[in-house]
Amino acid sequence: MTKTLLLYGDSNTHGTMPMHELGAMGRFAHRHRWTSLLAAELDGWEVIPEGHPGRTTLHDDPIEGAHRNGLTVLPSILESHRPIDVVLLMLGTNDLKERFSVNAGDIALSLERLVRVIRASGCGPMGGAPAVLLIAPPPIRETGPLAKIFAGGAAKSRHLGQEIGAVAARNGLPFIDLTDEIDVSPVDGIHYEAEAAPIIAGLVAAAIRAHF
Repeated sequence: MTKTLLLYGDSNTHGTMPMHELGAMGRFAHRHRWTSLLAAELDGWEVIPEGHPGRTTLHDDPIEGAHRNGLTVLPSILESHRPIDVVLLMLGTNDLKERFSVNAGDIALSLERLVRVIRASGCGPMGGAPAVLLIAPPPIRETGPLAKIFAGGAAKSRHLGQEIGAVAARNGLPFIDLTDEIDVSPVDGIHYEAEAAPIIAGLVAAAIRAHF
């Protein structure tokens, strides 16, 4: 029986390429995205990429739009794809934008709220709760065209792995920390270069096999 894995993330789940200028719309070809490589690795799983550029954990973005609030749209997405066996949560990078004024601990607590929503959704098999896999994104850099938007975010991002790991531990969730696994692109300090894709796919595939 085929199982369903929902990948709930932001531009780095969408496959957005590093930006040389604000507003760039480049996206890696389907075959080069980590989500596609993951799907190819996981026999018996339907892998659903749900990556929205600019998505936050639970903040309405006053500049880029309230529709980027990950908490607001999550129930609809869960219901759209049910039954879902596992939800992979990889968010938090956009919360580092200066406009949101939150620290790494706040971001981790925001992810914990999303976990509660998923567990209470009834969108798992037989109306139960989907399982959750938490991923901490790698630290960002303040460089390139996005540097001003993420001013002050680099220092905060270095604590994300530890804080999100603590959320995973107290909720009994499997956890992947990308801090020492991949680097953000030097082009914009936020997005990943193509060589990160097989690394992420391999780590997630191993976690899925080990835990689910």
